[in-house]
Amino acid sequence: MNTPNTRTRRSPVQVAALVVGLVFLLVGVLGFIPGITTNYDSMAFGGHHSEAMLLGIFQVSILHNIVHLIFGIAGIAMSRTWTASRYYLIGGGVIYLLLWLYGLIVDKSSAANFVPVNTAVTWLHFVLGVGMIVLGLALTRTAATRTHTSVRDETFLG
Repeated sequence: MNTPNTRTRRSPVQVAALVVGLVFLLVGVLGFIPGITTNYDSMAFGGHHSEAMLLGIFQVSILHNIVHLIFGIAGIAMSRTWTASRYYLIGGGVIYLLLWLYGLIVDKSSAANFVPVNTAVTWLHFVLGVGMIVLGLALTRTAATRTHTSVRDETFLG
């Protein structure tokens, strides 16, 4: 019986999606705080002209910070179910690997660098992409194997 004090236990993949979402939300907020973001007064909405640097390392813009906020909210919302958490981590990881490729290909001083990305952001996207995919696969492997085995066993028993 569910009572107001009863909490449903989150699976490891749900906890991972929640933590990743909270980190993205925090990064999105920190990107708007002068001092934590250096050159804050030169932050542009988007594009390579934004000289704002989160922690003095990662190039950010208003658009970049908004994307982090949205990605964080999505992670928190999707952490409510096992399946959505898995999709968030694996799908988000794929998106970040695509952003990594974008960062490798785009001319950093061109109008095509609308995100914007610098070398530090590009390699952070790689680490995030790989990390999220690994979390999404590793934390759901046992459950997926167990489900597949159960279906196979029922087929042989039936």
